[in-house]
Amino acid sequence: MNEQKTVRFIVTRQDTADSAPYNEEFEIPYRPNMNVISALMEIRRNPVNKKGEKTTPITWDMNCLEEVCGACSMNINGKPRQSCTALVDQLEQPIRLAPMNTFPVTRDLQVDRSRMFDTLKRVKAWVPIDGTYDLGPGPRMPERKRQWAYELSKCMTCGVCLEACPNVNSKSDFIGAQPLSQVRLFNAHPTGAMNRDERLETIMSDGGLEGCGNSQNCVQSCPKGIPLTTSIAALNREATVHSFRRFFGSDHAVD
Repeated sequence: MNEQKTVRFIVTRQDTADSAPYNEEFEIPYRPNMNVISALMEIRRNPVNKKGEKTTPITWDMNCLEEVCGACSMNINGKPRQSCTALVDQLEQPIRLAPMNTFPVTRDLQVDRSRMFDTLKRVKAWVPIDGTYDLGPGPRMPERKRQWAYELSKCMTCGVCLEACPNVNSKSDFIGAQPLSQVRLFNAHPTGAMNRDERLETIMSDGGLEGCGNSQNCVQSCPKGIPLTTSIAALNREATVHSFRRFFGSDHAVD
């Protein structure tokens, strides 16, 4: 029976970054436990569309195939998600695949996520240490703080939360929930806190916290279940305290 079943895909394709998008339909044999990635690989092995015409292989990004790297994000039946964990048996057919709209399309389902990575640079989403000499053991974090910080560290920069957010688009400079959550993560780190004020100043400027419309789409779509809106709320509190300290001239070094 399995050999007789087929799976239909309607893929939004784009030959170059500047060309117009178009839809192309494919039909491949069904296999148990097939996910979207394995289906795309099947089409790549034999790039023939439903009309029987030879076509070019579909381009998309992937790496780990274990929902860890975040590279294989795309819109599947209208929802942004990871294609490696999208099981064909759980999807309504025909399965519609399209690139994420938030990022510029490179080709087919492949997008340029530079916008997100550039924002991480802007908010200094890292722990600044000088590795030219032995610093010894780092400072310890309280277990309670470590537990919720670990939840934030699960972020795989997949871009799904940015795609789901109505406030992140080509007409807005809102940086989105992902980099804001990373600000909270690294501000909580004992060493990363050295740049806390700088990060807060960044997210208090244009495109930062003020751009959030609290639609809750980000937290609902996050593949890792990261409490993104909780982080944004916490950063709003931190930013408010920071602005009062700055206004009244309080010593930022004293907490």
